[in-house]
Amino acid sequence: MDLVAGTEYEAGVREVVEQAAKVSAVERAQGDREKHGAFTGRYMVNPINGEKVPVWVADYIVSDYGTGAVMAVPCGDQRDFEFASKYDLPIIPIILGEDDPLYPELDGVQERRVTSVDWDHAYDAEGILVQSGTYTGMVGGKHSPAVDAIIADLEAAGRGRRKVEFRLRDWLISRQRYWGNPIPAVHCPECGLVPVPERDLPVRLPEDIDLAAGETLATHEAFVNTTCPVCGGPAKRETDTMDTFTCSSWYYLRYTDPHNEELPFAPEKANRWLPVDQYIGGIEHAILHLLYSRFFTKVLRDLGLVDFDEPFANLLTQGMVLDEHGEVMSKSKGNVISPEEMIAGYGADAVRTYILFMAPPDKELQWNEDGLAGIYKFMNRAWRIVNDLVGQAGDETFYQEGASQEEGEKALEKFVRERHRVVGKVADDFDRNNFNTAIAAIMELCNAAGDYLRKCSADQRAACAFSRTFDHEAAEVIVKLMAPMAPHWAEELWRSVLGREGSAYEQPWPEFDPEQAKADEVELAVQVNGKVKAKITVAADAPEDDVRAAALAAVEAALGGKDVKKVVVVPGRLVNIVAK
Repeated sequence: MDLVAGTEYEAGVREVVEQAAKVSAVERAQGDREKHGAFTGRYMVNPINGEKVPVWVADYIVSDYGTGAVMAVPCGDQRDFEFASKYDLPIIPIILGEDDPLYPELDGVQERRVTSVDWDHAYDAEGILVQSGTYTGMVGGKHSPAVDAIIADLEAAGRGRRKVEFRLRDWLISRQRYWGNPIPAVHCPECGLVPVPERDLPVRLPEDIDLAAGETLATHEAFVNTTCPVCGGPAKRETDTMDTFTCSSWYYLRYTDPHNEELPFAPEKANRWLPVDQYIGGIEHAILHLLYSRFFTKVLRDLGLVDFDEPFANLLTQGMVLDEHGEVMSKSKGNVISPEEMIAGYGADAVRTYILFMAPPDKELQWNEDGLAGIYKFMNRAWRIVNDLVGQAGDETFYQEGASQEEGEKALEKFVRERHRVVGKVADDFDRNNFNTAIAAIMELCNAAGDYLRKCSADQRAACAFSRTFDHEAAEVIVKLMAPMAPHWAEELWRSVLGREGSAYEQPWPEFDPEQAKADEVELAVQVNGKVKAKITVAADAPEDDVRAAALAAVEAALGGKDVKKVVVVPGRLVNIVAK
C-alpha cells in the first residue's frame, strides 16, 4: 500500500486489496470469476522495448505465480484480455495466426501501429509475432523460439534469467480406507512398531471384505490379527493404506516387467523401454501426479535402478468436452452422452474420426452431432475411391463422359502432387497432435483423387503404365493415412479390396518427396483492407512484383479509385492491399 499511500488512487486500490483478501487462492485461479482491479497511478518500464506500462492491482493474479509484478499480455491471455476489456485498457496485438486479417497488414512491421483490436477473445495459441521490434516474424507461444530469444536477451542484459519453479508440497501418505497400498508394518505390545520383513512382502489386501456393509481393514479380524516378526507374540497389522499416488507414480515402470516376483522391475527392461514417449492426461494431473512421478523417477535414478532423469518425454493435456450449455461433461453431472446410438447408426470408425476432426485434442470441444453424417459420407466416398483406383468399383463410379485427355492429364498431375503433399502434412500434423487438420488434408487428397477419377476413365488409366502403378499405390496411401483414425475401415480395405497380406499397421509409413509436392501454380486470396475481394492463380515461383500487379488488376473495381497505401504479399497464401 505504500505505493499509493496519500494519493488519489489509495481508496480504489485499498478496496480491491481488501476484497481480494476474502477470496481463496483456488477461487482466484479460476478463469470464470469476474475480475476487479484499480490503477495505482504508477508505471513500470518494459525491459524489452523500454516503454512505460501502467501498474494495476487485480484480484485474479495468483500470488505464487512469478516473483513480483506480473506482466499482463491481454492479446494472448484470456484472463488478461477480459480484464483489459472491462477497464478499457489497450489490447495491442503482438501475436497473430497467419490467417488473421491483421497479419498481412502487420507482417514485417517493426514499429507499433495498431493499438486496439475488435476481438471477442484472446489469441492463446502459437502464432507469429508482430509489432515486436527485432522479434517480429518469429514464432511465438509457450516454449517457442521467440520466448527463448527474449530470455537470452534479458539474461545478456542482466535484466532477468530463466527459472523453473517446482511446487512439490508435503504429501499425505496415509488413508483410512480399504483400497490403496497396504503399509507394511505391525504394532506389537512388546516391540512397538515393527516393519514387515522383506521375505513376507508384499502385504496383500483381503479379497473377502464386504464394502457394502461398511467393513474396513480395521474390522477385518483375519487381516488385522497377526504375529510380531521380532518376538513372535500377538500383534496387529497397520490398517491405514498409502495414498494411491504411491502406485500411480511408478506404475509405468512396472509395465516393462509385470511378472517379476523378485523386484519391482528389472533395470535393464525399464531402461530399454522408458522414458514414456507420450503422456496424455487431464489438467488435474499436470501438477501433483506428474511431479510425484518425476520425484519417484529421480529417487530411482539416484538408487541406480534407472538411467534416465525424466519419466515422460512429452505431455499432452487434453481439452474437456462440453455439453450444449457449455458445461463440462461428467458422470457426476449426468450430462454425458453415450456413444452407443451413434455407433449403431454410423459405426465406431466414423464416430472416432468425427471426434478427432471436431477440434485439436488440447482444446475444449463443445459436443455437436451435426457433422457426424458428413464424416460418414466422406468415409463412404473414400471407400469408393479406393475401390475405383484398384478397379474394384461397383455400379457407382466417378467417371463422367466428355472429359478431354488434357483435363485428365492435369488432374493426374494434381493428384500426384497432392499425394506427396498430404503424406508429408499428415506426418507433420500427427507429430503435433493436430489430428483434425490431418483429416482435413486427407479429405483434400480424396478430392484430388475424385477429380482424377472423373476425368480419366478406367480404359485411359489402364492404357497408361504410370497410372496403373500409381492408382494402386495411391489407394494404399489413402488406406494407410486413414488407418490411425478408422482401424476397422482400413483393415477391411487392406485385405478385402487391396488384397494385401497381414495388417495395414505392419506396413511402413508412405514415403513422400517434397519436390513433387510443389505446385506449378498457386491460388492466392486477394484482400482489400482485410476482406477477401478476389482470388488469383499465379505461377508458384512468380516474382513478387508480378503477383502484386495481378492482385491489383483483380480488385481494380473493388478499390473504387482509393489510394493504395501498401501491398503485402504472403507467399503461397494471400495478398493484402491497404487502401484509403
